[in-house]
Amino acid sequence: MVGPSSQISKILLTLLFLLIIFFIWMDVNLYIRIQDYPIRDNEIRLLNGSTVLKPTLPMASSSAAYVTSAIPHRQPQLSEAARYEDVTWVSCDLNPLCDVTVKAMMLDHANHYLFAPLATIADNLAGFSKGDIITPNAISFFHVFVAIASGRMVASDSLGYRRIGVVLFQFRTFLDDLDGHVARAKKHIRGERSDIGSAGYYIDGICDGLGCIALMIGVFIFLKNNPPRRGYTQLQSIIPVAESKNSESGVVYKIKVTTKKVVRKVLCYSGILLLSSTGWNRYIAIYQDMLEREDVTPTQFMHQESVFRSTGFFFICWLWRIFNVHALLHFLLLSIFCDKLWEYLRMIQYAGFVTLLVIISVAEMHLLGVQNFIYKSLTGNNTSL
Repeated sequence: MVGPSSQISKILLTLLFLLIIFFIWMDVNLYIRIQDYPIRDNEIRLLNGSTVLKPTLPMASSSAAYVTSAIPHRQPQLSEAARYEDVTWVSCDLNPLCDVTVKAMMLDHANHYLFAPLATIADNLAGFSKGDIITPNAISFFHVFVAIASGRMVASDSLGYRRIGVVLFQFRTFLDDLDGHVARAKKHIRGERSDIGSAGYYIDGICDGLGCIALMIGVFIFLKNNPPRRGYTQLQSIIPVAESKNSESGVVYKIKVTTKKVVRKVLCYSGILLLSSTGWNRYIAIYQDMLEREDVTPTQFMHQESVFRSTGFFFICWLWRIFNVHALLHFLLLSIFCDKLWEYLRMIQYAGFVTLLVIISVAEMHLLGVQNFIYKSLTGNNTSL
């Protein structure tokens, strides 16, 4: 391909590459921030003690992965720079690294590093969280209609309209971040956290589900109306009945993919999204309860901080960053934008389930070790979650 379209494609590919580099750079900074600075304000007071807990193994798979070690009364780095916000040059209103939470660590890169700061800027300009006219639930209901419009565009035969649909759905993703930010701001909650059990939590989940359904319906309609073909050949067919011929090019195409195969691919990807969403929300809820619970003893608190800083926990969170439902939707939208939808669905049809099951298995083993470490073995506390 030559001409303007080729130049635009090169520019977009370059931007995508730079975005990936930015995400990796931010992940590295997040890891450094977690290791070098207190995660919660309570830790600053506890650092005046004489004992901390450090992980000795990369994975917190058992209570033996942690040991206690004596340290000096004062830690120079943590005492001189009491909080991360004291040293960062970006305001914590916009800096996604300031408030370290379970959900923030498991959130996909685009939402954490791009849409969340943009939602803060939008709220600061419009003042949604300071008024009662536009509520978080109203924003949630509105982005359902944006998703329906996006699904309608994705179903179009025109690649240009489908790309507009991709942009619309990403705008819906931004609105999804905005409703969460406004809800937390109204309740004076810092950082990314799920208010599990509240009406807004369930309304947001339902609206997100409806948005995904609208997008997948658009994907199905497009593939049904434009079924991909099983390749082509310049040779004459041995069984000409099963093929169609383009009289202008003289190229003989193989038969089209049937609607049944389209349904199978779309249903498989919908199942992957459902499995990912279920697992992701489950681990956010459980880890959030274990690691951010405040009604704990000082020893348990130090155990919580030790798990937060462990490489194993960071690795589990990073896996969910890549394979949570939001990230999978980003991958789907990218395939639509690049006009590689069918190839993407065919590639991930079974690999997606296998990958998610492996991640869930690893997370379950890690979860059992963490629960045992914080609330049972080393503390003598039989608190169950």
